[in-house]
Amino acid sequence: MTRIHVPVTLRWSDIDAYGHVNNAEMLRLLEEARIRAFWADDTATDDSAHATALIAGGPGAETITLIAGQQIEYLAPAPYGRRPLDVQLWLGCLGGASIDICYEVRSPIGDADQVVYARASTTLVLVDAATERPRRLTDAERGAWGEYIDEPVQFRQR
Repeated sequence: MTRIHVPVTLRWSDIDAYGHVNNAEMLRLLEEARIRAFWADDTATDDSAHATALIAGGPGAETITLIAGQQIEYLAPAPYGRRPLDVQLWLGCLGGASIDICYEVRSPIGDADQVVYARASTTLVLVDAATERPRRLTDAERGAWGEYIDEPVQFRQR
């Protein structure tokens, strides 16, 4: 399976009184990784853009993205550190107008003992900005995203 690796640096304000990443801030980390992995940045001057970054964002964009659902499972407290966490992303499903983005938030690359802090999934719907209706995934999106499809996150059953 091919995964997209996005390094996300923690901010001091992400940490709660217990000294680990606050549960709500973990969702912000997922958002940051998702934006870097899938949203095009025409202003980027370096080679940091992923080949999967195809959705134009911002004012005047032709496509709006809406979150239809999110699930997260916290597995271990993520402590503050200066080295970026390794957020790994892959696609659990490519639908007609939606994608299921899967995540694992892990300790920094290079740590001897790799820890998975959280697993999550986001269902994202692509919407035509002009009609405000869901729009079909394009052939270019399917082509670029196809190699990142794998089994969706398996959450614990309750």
